Amino acid sequence: MSAGDLRGAVIGLGMMGANHARVLNELSGVELVGVADPDAAAVQRATAGRTARGYATAGELFAAEKPDLVVVAVPTSLHLPTVLEAFGAGAHVLVEKPIAPDRAEAEEMIAAAEKAGRILTVGHIERFNPAIRELSRRLDAGEIGRIFQIRAARLGPFPARVRDVGVVVDLAPHDLDVMRYLLRSEPIRLYAETEQRIHTDHEDLFTGLIKFDSGAIGLLEINWLTPTKVRRLTVTGERGMYEADYLTQDLVFYANPDKELVSEGEMTRRAVQRREPLAVELSEFVAAVREGGPPPVAPHDALVAMLLARAMVDAAARGAVIGADELAEIVA
Repeated sequence: MSAGDLRGAVIGLGMMGANHARVLNELSGVELVGVADPDAAAVQRATAGRTARGYATAGELFAAEKPDLVVVAVPTSLHLPTVLEAFGAGAHVLVEKPIAPDRAEAEEMIAAAEKAGRILTVGHIERFNPAIRELSRRLDAGEIGRIFQIRAARLGPFPARVRDVGVVVDLAPHDLDVMRYLLRSEPIRLYAETEQRIHTDHEDLFTGLIKFDSGAIGLLEINWLTPTKVRRLTVTGERGMYEADYLTQDLVFYANPDKELVSEGEMTRRAVQRREPLAVELSEFVAAVREGGPPPVAPHDALVAMLLARAMVDAAARGAVIGADELAEIVA
């Protein structure tokens, strides 16, 4: 451990937690000092060949290692007690999405962070995809003018790891967060349809429609029924359309050269400095801890994404349009 390195730890060593441990172990400016999980085999895998020590519980890790920052990647139902324990130990926290199972627990976490004077951020990893970062920069510069539509496709095979929630709560927060992040706009109306084909308890096919206060229309297509993985976002505006591929980190612009109507123009592949999104996310978390904030993803944004996903499920179940008054309470 170099002088000045921050002490980092990971609580929960499922798929995402194991990846957090891998990246933190390789990240400049932070030393992975400990990991914790009740699964001894997972702890063994995460510590093999590394100087990090393993523990069965978060409490044991906090007492022995006194980390400066912690990644919480336990099941969502355990987010609140684990995050509160981390604040009690004096650590800054990145908690995986969704931030919490409900509004009350998320708000309790946010209040605890403020009281402890510690950073709370949430692992909305798609914000850190270099293609999305470059797209955001170009949209903010007004490159395509007024935005008409933003469309997200998140499709793939059924993941055996997911049993406790459906496809909407598991995946839609990613795209809902990215839409708000790119548009800098809030939803004023939404509607959704879902179907259950393979999942034993929850929906596995979802289509959602959102109207934003900027006038843009958002369309979400998400399922666990497609035999190939698709992670794609398109943004259509006055002067053309951008297409971003999360998997390849490609960003392509299709120009509209016609100032009055729409016609085909040149296709241009934009330069993107490719990097693992998780490494970008954790680098910015470490930087925020060093500099005293702000959090890379504000916990309120994560709360809104979770609540919007649940509103989508509710809209589909009721066959109802959710309007501006109800949505205003969500984003407040």
